[in-house]
Formats: sequence, C-alpha cells, structure tokens
Amino acid sequence: MKKISIYIHIPFCRHKCIYCDFYSIITDESINEYIAALCQEIEYYSVQNNYEVETIYFGGGTPSLLSANQIENILNHIRKNFYVQPNAETTIETNPGTVDLQKLIDFRQIEINRISIGVQTFDENELKFLTRIHDKNSAVETVLNAEKAGFANINLDLIFNLPGQTKNIWKQNLEKAIELPITHISTYSLILERGTILNKMVLDGKVVLQDDDYDADLYEYTIDFLTKKGFIQYEVSNFCKSGFECLHNLNYWQHKNYLGFGTSSHSFLDNKRWWNYSSLKMYIENIKRKKTAVRSFEILNINELEQEYIMLAMRSKGINIKEFINKFGEDFFIRNKNHLDEIVSKGYLIQTDEFFRLTQKGFLVCDEILINLK
Repeated sequence: MKKISIYIHIPFCRHKCIYCDFYSIITDESINEYIAALCQEIEYYSVQNNYEVETIYFGGGTPSLLSANQIENILNHIRKNFYVQPNAETTIETNPGTVDLQKLIDFRQIEINRISIGVQTFDENELKFLTRIHDKNSAVETVLNAEKAGFANINLDLIFNLPGQTKNIWKQNLEKAIELPITHISTYSLILERGTILNKMVLDGKVVLQDDDYDADLYEYTIDFLTKKGFIQYEVSNFCKSGFECLHNLNYWQHKNYLGFGTSSHSFLDNKRWWNYSSLKMYIENIKRKKTAVRSFEILNINELEQEYIMLAMRSKGINIKEFINKFGEDFFIRNKNHLDEIVSKGYLIQTDEFFRLTQKGFLVCDEILINLK
C-alpha cells in the first residue's frame, strides 16, 4: 500500500477576514451539493491505486461551520474507499464563534482527534482590525471547551507583526496562549497577499505595515519565549510539546504523497502535482461531468524535486542525509560544501551523521540560507 495524507477543503465562511487569501465563500446554500461532489471525487481517486491513509485534515474556509453529521459523512466516505490507519491523526480547523461545547463533543465522537483553533490574537482591538467574528473571551472558551470535549491534541494559531502591534501586546498573546491547555502553537508573521482587503487598505494608505527588522525582532522573541516554556520548534512557524508535532504537515514538509479534495485543493503523488478549480460552481460542474475537477498539473523533474525537498526540509526537521543521497545523489553536498561548512561554523546549522538541521539561530535567517544554496 502507498502511504498518503488526505486534505479536504471546506470553502464556506461566515465572514471573509481582511487578510485571508484562501478560497472561501460567504454562503451555506450549496453545502450539501458540495459534500456530494466531494464524495464523488473521493470515490474517483480511490479506484486509481491502493492507498493507506496516515492523516486527514479538514481545512478552509471554516470547516467547523459544518455539522458533525456532515463531517462524518465525508469521513465515512474516505474510510469506505481507502484504508485508514487506526487512530490516524484527523484534524479539523475551527474558528471561535462557530462551535459550542456540544458541537466539539460531537466532533470528538466521530473520531476527530486533533483540533486547530484560529484565534489569531487575544487583543480586542486587533480582533476588530482583522474583522474576526469572535472576541477574546470566546477564543479562550473555545480552547477550554475543546479540552472538556476530550481533545488531547489542540493547536492554536496566532499572527504577529500586525499594524501597530507592540512587543508587549505580542508578549501578552503568547502568555495567554500558554496558559491554555494547548499542545501545539503556530505563529505566523502577517503577510500581505494580493487581492485581499488588507492589501487594498495598504495601497490606499489607510494601513501602514511595520518593517522587516521589527518583524524579525518579534520572531526572535517568539522563538526564545516558546522554547523556554517547553515548546519545541520543529518548523519555521510551528512549536509543540514533545510528541505533538502535526503529522499531516510533517508529511508535506517531508515531501510525502498527499491527495487534496475540494475547491482549490492541491495533490502531490509520484512526482506529479495537480490542483483543482477554485470556483465552487466550476468544481461541482466538473465533478458531475467527469468526477474530477483538476484545473492543471505539472510533473516535476529531478532538479525541481531536489530543490523542493531542500526547501521543505530546511524549514522543518532538516535534511535526512541518507534519504537525500538515495533520492538525488551527493552532488548537492559537494556543490555546497564550503557554504554548509560556513553556516555550521556560524551556528546556523547543525551537522550530524544523519541530518543537516537549522538551529534556532538558523531559523531566523532561513530564507537567506536557502537563497545561497545552489
């Protein structure tokens, strides 16, 4: 059996946040039709090969807008058409304001065993700026309710370097986060994406972003703060308690196979990548007509695969030397010997018999290191 991860995109949202560039729509009129299309797409790919599913991830959009019965319908279709490992990591993204304790209990009872909560900030002014639908109290309540519902694996998302965000506000965000029963925390620097409401606000001069040096200062503070509090940094933006890495994301970062179902989802299998139509209408029409909604694809050559492997590995747990040589040979290490030796000597990189891995200091300049590798 070929081991894979499965991603399910749920595009429905109650509200479009100003910074978000993920495909989402503000309607729930087509949910049942969309779920039916998802199930058709899942069935289509199940007959292509013999797959063993290691992880399942519901992303969005806002997957927690769906009922537990609707999510269970999708899960049952996956389990019917694929072999899913017992206790496979199964994650659902959840926004405060879309779930109560009973709904979280219902999610847990259908064997969802990991929850990712999009808090973004505990600061009331920042929540209003980001146009989130929740306040600080409901964010805290959602995390506490997730624990009450039986979730032992809880992630929390936060964004730093928001316009006007002081170091003290960010410190308070981190302090509040670690008071809660979380096992994982993802901290993202605010990125200005084309086509978002925030991008237009910046272009119109209504919002001014803070500079890169301040961003780097907040990031360095984040690493120092969380690692001192017992969280392990295992990827540029991700920290966890021991044993609570997100296995689904690790499979992405380790260049493993995955299938994506739903609007705008991407798949990667046997060196081929393909992606679906974003438009809900076009997705459903294509599924009805041919049971697949692939918009385009690419087949990666050996050089592209090598470059992707290096980029993903260096941003997470490092380059597995033996695995890399088996895949691509030793040329990379020969070409970059002097540069690798230099960044090891500067404390940015650790070299062992098994791995080249960035240090905490190295994560701070990860992009610069990657640019200089050839």
